[in-house]
Amino acid sequence: MAHGPIEYPTAQQDDVVYSFTPEEIVAIQKHVAKYPTRESAVMPALWIAQEKWGWLPQGAIRLVADTLGMSFAQVYGVATFYTMYLKEKKGKHLVEVCTCFTCGECGGRELYEATLERLNCNDDGVSADGQYYVREAECLGACDTAPVVQLNNRRMRFNVDEAAMAQILDELKANPNPPFVSVPLVQQ
Repeated sequence: MAHGPIEYPTAQQDDVVYSFTPEEIVAIQKHVAKYPTRESAVMPALWIAQEKWGWLPQGAIRLVADTLGMSFAQVYGVATFYTMYLKEKKGKHLVEVCTCFTCGECGGRELYEATLERLNCNDDGVSADGQYYVREAECLGACDTAPVVQLNNRRMRFNVDEAAMAQILDELKANPNPPFVSVPLVQQ
């Protein structure tokens, strides 16, 4: 099914005007073309918005809705359902520590608490310097390499202890998109 070109809507929240660049519109259009309906591109469009603003203020959610021809409620529902979308501005870097059963039993809970303490985080998990937002993660699907940490919704680190976490935090300061590290394989 062919779709017409995406128009260039804008959304305003308070004194901020939200709009996509022509390149971002092209990227969204590529996602729209993959699906039978425009609405199916909502998740990648939200991701593009979050990458642009670092989180999803309501104006950005409204922009995604207008860009895809969806209601604000539909897009807001998707954004609030998935934990990968940040609905509040927190720290610059998102650090998620898995505390589910396996990671929790292998030190994830203690790693989470130690990271909060190390960064002097407030009750919301935001570090005193505003650089980090630390939160618990549900299972990250790498139980054999517990505890596992996910960085900025993109990269994972495995077998993390407090010393490794200190290195990870320093690495994030220098590079918000740290390099890929493969899952370590057990040698038999």
